[in-house]
Amino acid sequence: MVKKPELLVTPKTVNDIEQLAKAGADAVIVGEQKFGLRLAGEFPREEIKKAVEIAHQHNVKVYAAMNGLFHNEKVEDVTEYVAFLQEAGVDAIVFGDPAVVMAVREMAPNMKLHWNTEITATNWFTCNYWGKRGAKRAVLARELSLDAVLEIKEHAHVEIEVQVHGMTCMFQSKRSLIGNYFEYQGKQMELEKKYEENMFLHDKERENKYPIFEDSNGTHIMSPNDICMIDELEELIDGGIDSFKIDGVLKSSEYIIEVTKKYRKAIDLCVEDREAYDSIKGQLYNEIEDIQPVNRSLDTGFFYKETVY
Repeated sequence: MVKKPELLVTPKTVNDIEQLAKAGADAVIVGEQKFGLRLAGEFPREEIKKAVEIAHQHNVKVYAAMNGLFHNEKVEDVTEYVAFLQEAGVDAIVFGDPAVVMAVREMAPNMKLHWNTEITATNWFTCNYWGKRGAKRAVLARELSLDAVLEIKEHAHVEIEVQVHGMTCMFQSKRSLIGNYFEYQGKQMELEKKYEENMFLHDKERENKYPIFEDSNGTHIMSPNDICMIDELEELIDGGIDSFKIDGVLKSSEYIIEVTKKYRKAIDLCVEDREAYDSIKGQLYNEIEDIQPVNRSLDTGFFYKETVY
């Protein structure tokens, strides 16, 4: 029988976790923006503890995001935060900076590590490089074709995670570009530690709106469309991909929960009854299309098209 991939989801709040578990999530990723990039919601330490408690009651794993890039002044904080995550009982730490690996070796040597830089996981040599240094999983870049993803999986010695739904980051600067622009104009923009959901770069020629927000990690510009692979799961599942991620950044809790339910149904049918999956996958796609935010159409990302820069 074909292996069933993990369904990984990004909750916005602690209150979402029980509902996401009931919707069919196998794992959730949480964290705070001081250490993690582009999270769907902010989870201070007490909420991370609660998240672990609730998730584990429902046999759902909890991964903590530490995939930021850290400057010297944050190194001590990184080590202390790893110790906290170990004590809180998270199942794995998602990292991009080698400083996290060193901190884990010192403070939590048995902690699982998932390597996630979002842009540089583009070949199996690099995935296996981090595997030899303690990573159990590599999170692949969003710009890869389906053929490249499957080729990496075939040669990788670590688990492979891909994003199957949601928006992707097109650009990040560690500077507060929007805040600096307002300041240059003599205006003051108060930057709260949350994502602004109504700020866009507008490409009138293509009628695209690129969501943009700033947080403590800088400025992030996101894709104008959402990836949706719910009707294209066969090759990913047959290829043995270990984890499918639904990214809920800048989406409502209700949206994330509904999309999770639909992917749970699609994955189960694709593994257990391919004919039934083929008959319902178009309907599931249409149901997601019906709840899509205005101005955000669905596409298949770079899975079926060449990357053009």
